[in-house]
Amino acid sequence: MALYEEFVRSGRWLYQRRGFLPLVGVALLFTQVASVAIPGEPPAVPLTWPLLCFGISLVGLALRSYTVGCAAPDTSGRGRTAQVAAALNTSGMYSVVRHPLYLGNCISWLGPALVPQRPWPAVVLGFAFWLYYERIMLHEEEFLRGRYGQAFLDWAARTPTFLPDVRLWSPPNAPFNVWAVLRQEYSGLLALVLIFAALNVAQWWVSFHRWKLDPFWAGALVVGVLVATVLRVLRRLTDLLEDRDSAPAGVRWENEMAGPTKSDRP
Repeated sequence: MALYEEFVRSGRWLYQRRGFLPLVGVALLFTQVASVAIPGEPPAVPLTWPLLCFGISLVGLALRSYTVGCAAPDTSGRGRTAQVAAALNTSGMYSVVRHPLYLGNCISWLGPALVPQRPWPAVVLGFAFWLYYERIMLHEEEFLRGRYGQAFLDWAARTPTFLPDVRLWSPPNAPFNVWAVLRQEYSGLLALVLIFAALNVAQWWVSFHRWKLDPFWAGALVVGVLVATVLRVLRRLTDLLEDRDSAPAGVRWENEMAGPTKSDRP
């Protein structure tokens, strides 16, 4: 099997497991948590640095949310078993970078990686995530190339893979769809809150041998769980989170972007 096909095949395997495999890397961060105890000072875990890291993660989540909110229906989803692309997204965030969702993921995971205040975990995890997402991106692009042919090739030729070029910005084709964001992104917010709360507990244990969670993270955890629970119940039992007028009249998502259905790669 040629190396390209091998990368695509491994990307398909990683794509189907991309929801939990990154957690393996995050788990390694807990081995790097160092003591924050200051001799002679009362026991306390500083919140300033973790909150700054949490803010970095929220930037990544915001990038994901904006991308999902402006994407065409039945695209940019969280599916695991198979690719779905009812249209080729080329506007909004997809006009400046081909994989804005994975860029958002990397920014989100950078936050926890910086909490231990040691440079090498962020560097190692960044390199591992690049290898990980590189293969997933190859798999996704092979699917899009086979589905949209020359339209995909033209878009890929002018759009960077992972580092955005803001000079290429083109406004999204549709208004922001808050229902899609509420439907898809609540789990990402809950995961971030859980990770940062767990890191706070780890810092208390390593520093003072106490099982403790600071009130801020305890409150954030309660709010995160409640919001995620409510949205999950609404998604499972009602249609309140279904799209409502997500595409304005006259917009056809596949119009000029529908190309040949068979890949022209040799």
